Amino acid sequence: MAVQEHHFILYKPFGILSQFGSNDARQLRTKQFLGALYDFPEGCMPIGRLDEKSEGLLLITSDGKLSDTINSSGIEKEYFAQLDGEITAEALTKLSAGVEIGFEGLKYVTKPCIAKKLLKIPCLPKPDLSIRLERHRPSSWISITITEGKFRQVRKMTAAVGFPTLRLVRVRIGSITLGNLRKGQVKALPSIQSITN
Repeated sequence: MAVQEHHFILYKPFGILSQFGSNDARQLRTKQFLGALYDFPEGCMPIGRLDEKSEGLLLITSDGKLSDTINSSGIEKEYFAQLDGEITAEALTKLSAGVEIGFEGLKYVTKPCIAKKLLKIPCLPKPDLSIRLERHRPSSWISITITEGKFRQVRKMTAAVGFPTLRLVRVRIGSITLGNLRKGQVKALPSIQSITN
């Protein structure tokens, strides 16, 4: 008899860790986890992660094989990033070609990606009040699509070209999009096999 696998998409809000628990007692006292959003079935795990201060699309599955496949297949992940300052064409060209960032104590050059300026502010839920926006200079928005996922990669990339990320929202993983999910909303899916289409 086939095991019933479970698949979900959710809008991870700012301030929640992309995990279900922790061995760190201090974290357990002071942090919020994915279980605060929904009563996920046993055995579920996030596919990839978003850091605590990032938000947007997160996939959850109970299928470990599928999780490994998606993590290792180099599928596209698209983010909308609000940057400190008006991004320049030169900076976008550098981002697209690949930039040097720090990763696990070493220097790493990111793979080529798609980076473009958004001419309109994207239609997103209001930002968390603790995010420092336009405090010193105007901000700009870009879409950046990468096929890898190093720790805090997009933030490190935009900082490397002189435009630190103020707000970061993942809007697409493969063919699955954030759509009009609200912050904290969870939606069950019958399958996520078609993600690479």
